[in-house]
Amino acid sequence: MDFLKQNDTKVECRNQITIRIASMSIYLLGFFFAMFLCNCVHLLLRPISQPRIIAESIVGLLLSNLEFVRSRFLNDSEVQQTLNYIVDAIMVCHMFVVGLEIDPNIFLQLTLPEAKVAYSGVLTTFVLACLITPLLNISKQSNAVFSSCLAIVLAGTDSPLLTRLITDLKIGKSDIGRFIVDAGIHSDVVSILLIAIGFLIFDPDKNFQNRSVIMMLKMMAILVFQTLLASKVVPSVMKWVNNENPEGKPMKGSHLVVALAFIILICSMSPVVGYSKVLSAFLVGLFMPREGRISKMMIGKVNYIFRTIFYPLFFFWVGTEAKLSEFEAGKIASWGKIIIPFIIATSGKVVGSVVSGLMLGFHWPESVATGLLLNIKGHFQVYLAINAYRMNVISMSTSIALVFVTFLTIIYTPVVVAKIIERARRRSPTQKMALQCVNPVNEIRILLCIRSPQDVYSAINFMEISRGPVNPGIMVYLTDMIDLTDKIAATLITQGEGIDAVTVTDPTVVEMREKITQDVNAYLNENCQGVSLRRMMALSTINNMHQDISILAEDLMVHLVILPFHKNQEEDGRLQVGHTGFRHINRKVLRNAPCSVGILVDRGLGKTVIARSSISLNAAVIFIGGKDDREALVYAGRVARHPGVKLTVIRFLLEAAGDSVSSRISKAKANTSEHLEEMKIDDECFAEFYDKHVAGGRVAYIEKYLINSGQTFSTLRSLEGQYGLFIVGRGGRVNSVLTVGMSDWEECPELGPIGDILSASDFSVTASVLIIQQHSLKGELDGLHDEFSIM
Repeated sequence: MDFLKQNDTKVECRNQITIRIASMSIYLLGFFFAMFLCNCVHLLLRPISQPRIIAESIVGLLLSNLEFVRSRFLNDSEVQQTLNYIVDAIMVCHMFVVGLEIDPNIFLQLTLPEAKVAYSGVLTTFVLACLITPLLNISKQSNAVFSSCLAIVLAGTDSPLLTRLITDLKIGKSDIGRFIVDAGIHSDVVSILLIAIGFLIFDPDKNFQNRSVIMMLKMMAILVFQTLLASKVVPSVMKWVNNENPEGKPMKGSHLVVALAFIILICSMSPVVGYSKVLSAFLVGLFMPREGRISKMMIGKVNYIFRTIFYPLFFFWVGTEAKLSEFEAGKIASWGKIIIPFIIATSGKVVGSVVSGLMLGFHWPESVATGLLLNIKGHFQVYLAINAYRMNVISMSTSIALVFVTFLTIIYTPVVVAKIIERARRRSPTQKMALQCVNPVNEIRILLCIRSPQDVYSAINFMEISRGPVNPGIMVYLTDMIDLTDKIAATLITQGEGIDAVTVTDPTVVEMREKITQDVNAYLNENCQGVSLRRMMALSTINNMHQDISILAEDLMVHLVILPFHKNQEEDGRLQVGHTGFRHINRKVLRNAPCSVGILVDRGLGKTVIARSSISLNAAVIFIGGKDDREALVYAGRVARHPGVKLTVIRFLLEAAGDSVSSRISKAKANTSEHLEEMKIDDECFAEFYDKHVAGGRVAYIEKYLINSGQTFSTLRSLEGQYGLFIVGRGGRVNSVLTVGMSDWEECPELGPIGDILSASDFSVTASVLIIQQHSLKGELDGLHDEFSIM
C-alpha cells in the first residue's frame, strides 16, 4: 500500500509539474503575442508620430479586458498576485533609475529660467486643481488631503517619458528641446518629493489620516539613514568596483552581484517601517552617484529592458485592475472626470509657462508649447491612479478616468512639436551651401561618408583629386556610417555634449575605425598639402542615419556631402544587389541635406594609385545643362588642377537642324522662356569654366550635337572604356529634350538619368561615377535638423 501511495504521489507531482510548465508556456506565448501586437499598432500609429506608449496602452488595455483573458487571470489569484509583484518590482526599478538619472545639484539651480518656468507651472496647476477638484467628488469620501495629493499629481511631469518623446521627435538638441527637458526634470522632482513628504505625514491606507508622531519619526530616521548610505557609503563601493573593472574589460560577475545587492539592501530599508517602496527607491537613486560604470550600466540596461519588455506588461496589469466595462460611460460625470482634470492640468501648465515666459522675455508661442509639453504624464501617474483604486480611495470608474487623462496629455505631443518645427523653419537661415557659391578665397568643406574599410581607398583618391590649390585647400570630415544596433548601443559612453560626446567601445567598431584612421593617416603623412582632415561618426539606426548626416552637414557648414553607392563591386567587376537600407539613406539625404550631395559609384577608383608626377586617371565631366550639371562642372574645375588627372569636358548640345517633326518639337520645347533663362545661366557658367581650364589646354573639350534622348543614350554607351571616372549632374534640367523619357527605365532614380546609365551593371566594370546634386534652397527648408534656436 505504501508503495502504491508513493507511486500515486510521484504521478501527481509529475502532473502538477506538467500543468505548471504548460501554463508558463501559455503565458509566455501570450506575452510574445502582446509584444507583436504592440509593434503592429505602433507601426500603424507611426504616420501620425504617436509614441510607443500609446500603442502599449491600447494593446494592454484591450487584451486584458477580453472576457476569456480576464476570467483566466482574475479567477487565478496566484497569477494575479504574481503579476502584482512583477509590476511593483518594475515600478521600484523604474523610479530608482529616474532618481539615478537626476543630478542632486538640481536643488542648487532654482534661479535658472528652466526652474522658474517649471515651478510656476507646478504652482498654478496645484492652485487651480485645489480649487476645482473638490467639486468633482473624485474620492469616495470628501478629503482635502486627497485633493491636495491629486493636485500634486496633476501638476507633475513624467520627465523620462518627456525626454524620450523630445528625442524621438528630433528636437532634443534644439534650445527649446533642451529647455523643456531640463524644466521637466525640475517639475518631476518637485512633484515626487511633495508626494514623498505627503506619504510621510498622511496614511493613504487609512483615508489619509495623520500618522502618529512615533511612526513619522521612525520613517524620517530610516530615510535619513538610507540617504546617508546612498550619498556617502555607496560612492566608495562603486569606486572600488569601477577601479577593479576598468572600461573596455568585461565586468566580474561577483563584483556586479555585490554592487547590486548593496543597492537593493539600501532600497529595502524604509519599506520595513511601512514607507512606500517606490518612493524609497526614487530617493535612493536621487542621492546615489551617477558617475562610474555601474551607474551607467544600470541606467542603460534597465531603460532598454523596460522599453522593450516590461512596459507592455505594465499596461496589461493596468487593464486587469481597471475593468473598462465599469467605466460608467453612460454618465456625464464619468466623462467630466476625464475632461475637467485634463483641462485643469493643461491650463495650469500653460498659464504658468506663459506668465514666467513673458517675465523671462520668451515668445508666447514657445511658452505655450513649453507648457503643453510639461503637462505630459506617464507610468508613475498611471501607477498612482490604479493604486488609489486598490486602496479603496476612489472608484474604478474614477481610476480609469485618471488613466485616460494621462493618455490625453501624451497624444497631442507630436502636434505641438510639429508647430515648434514649423516656426523654426520659418526662422531658419537661408544661406545656400553649394560649391558654385563658394568664394574662391575660402576653403571647401566636404563631409565624406564611408561604410567600411572597403571604401577607404576610394575616399583617399577622392580627397586627392579634390584637393585643388594648396591655398585655401579643402577641409574633409571623414565620417564613419555606423548602424546603431542593440549590441553597439550597449557599449556607448557619453561624455559631455556636442558632436564628439558619444564614444563607441564595441571592439568590432573600434577595430574598424582604427584601421580606417591608420590608412588615412598613411596617405596624409606622405602628402597632406592642401588637405585638412577630421574624423567624424554618424551613429544611428538605418532609419535615422540620414538625419545624423544632415545634422553633421549643418553643424559643420559643409558645402558637399559625398555618399557611397549602396552597391559594392564584386570580384568580377559587377555591382552586387547592395544594401537597401543604405540606398534609402542616400535618397533621404538627397531630399533633406542642407548642402550639395554627391553619390560615388566606386568601380575601381580605390584601386588606382593617383600620382602627382604622371597622368594616372582619365576623367570626363558630362555637361548638358541645369543646376546640377553646373555644380558638377564647378567640382570638375578642382579635379582639373590635379596633375595626375587628364580631364575631358563633354558638352551635349541640342541639334535643331532639319525639318522633321522631332526637330520642330525640339525647337518648341527649347524656346520656352524658362528654358531660355536656364540656357543663359548654363552658357555663363560654361564660358567661365572654358576660360579657366579649357583655353589653356589643360582640359580637353568635346561637343556632341544630338537630337533626342535616344541619341544621348547611344552616345553615353559609346564612351565605355574611355574613362576611369565620370562626373555628372543628377538632374535639375528644365525640360531638357536630350534626357526626356529616360527616367522611365531608371533602375536607380537617385542617380538621375545620366548617372543611372553610366552606373548600369552592363555599362562598364572599371568606370567610377560621381553624381552631384546642387543644394536647392526654397522659400522654406524642406528638412530641419534638431539643433536649432527659436527661443
